[in-house]
Amino acid sequence: MAINKSFVKGFKSELVVHSPGRINFIGEHTDYNNGFVMPTAIDKKIIFSLQKNDSNHLCKVYSSTYDKILTINLNRLKPSTEEWENYIVGVLSEISKISDRVKGFDCIIDSQLPIGAGISSSAALECGLAYGLNELFNLNLSKIELVELSQRAEHNYVGTKCGIMDQFASVMSEDKKVILLDCKSKHYRLIDANFEPYKVLLLNTNVSHNLASSEYNTRREECERVIEIISKTYNKVKSLRDVTKSMLDEFRDDLTDVLYQRAYYIIEENNRVLRASELLEKGDLESFGELMYQSHRGLQHKYEVSCPELDFLVDFSEDYERVIGCRMMGGGFGGCTINLVHADSVSDYILNVKKAYKKQFEIDLTSFITVPSPGTLIQS
Repeated sequence: MAINKSFVKGFKSELVVHSPGRINFIGEHTDYNNGFVMPTAIDKKIIFSLQKNDSNHLCKVYSSTYDKILTINLNRLKPSTEEWENYIVGVLSEISKISDRVKGFDCIIDSQLPIGAGISSSAALECGLAYGLNELFNLNLSKIELVELSQRAEHNYVGTKCGIMDQFASVMSEDKKVILLDCKSKHYRLIDANFEPYKVLLLNTNVSHNLASSEYNTRREECERVIEIISKTYNKVKSLRDVTKSMLDEFRDDLTDVLYQRAYYIIEENNRVLRASELLEKGDLESFGELMYQSHRGLQHKYEVSCPELDFLVDFSEDYERVIGCRMMGGGFGGCTINLVHADSVSDYILNVKKAYKKQFEIDLTSFITVPSPGTLIQS
């Protein structure tokens, strides 16, 4: 503890980076299927303070969350047994493949993001470090290059075969906007995030079921299996993005019910995202919220990545007229629901849902209001 305090006290920051978490209004598990998503950054973030040191290859990274210092030798990068450390080492490994400019540095990481809440603290960690090192060592990498190398870090060092959405939202978001992102082409469009008179409320179940990591990769494999079967007949089909409902039905007898339902959900969800973008631009928030409910039921019954705690919160919200949309958010099996709640009813709703949740599960529900915010940036 004394060593850590000494490290922090003697730190002289050259650069401070703010890297936000993200929310996703609709389009869950579609990103790694080359589909459509609608995320944005939020006003809670990870803060990185960075300075060069006198070494060519030794780095020290202090996490205030874990109160630990990670010491890294740039000449001997290797995976760690600690998951949070692999996000750091993974970014350094990916940068080393495209640049030799990074030398010894020190870093303090201070996070406002709850771990396991489904607001992508992992992408914020990757993108914030990559963004800061790009600036500190003049690597001249573009924003999209930072997004892509951060995604590769998660694939290669953490082992989660995530899509591009989390990293993209963390870096590319703009204030008071949501992103309609085509994960196949990486083309995107910014849409005004005008949700008045509703507030964006996140309710954290404070559970993280052990299935989360393994089942995420399993879902990806299931989707790939569908493509294997369909592409034998339709060789232009490379992902579920290329599959229509009529095409899927053509192969109904060749697919297990599980595989059919997985693919059916993705097809429906892509259509929901595109429809949601039209509704948001028109200001039809009630219909937008109804699509959020449909998204959750698809995730619950067809994609099977929900859990009793998330389903309870969605069910509870349906009894409240002034909650117009609610669904699970993130990989699943825990984390948050995202809710659209009328501003006049937020306090009352939080009070009642917390009480009901505590009675049902003996777990304290946590909540926070958030707003669409800028992506990763250097503190001026």
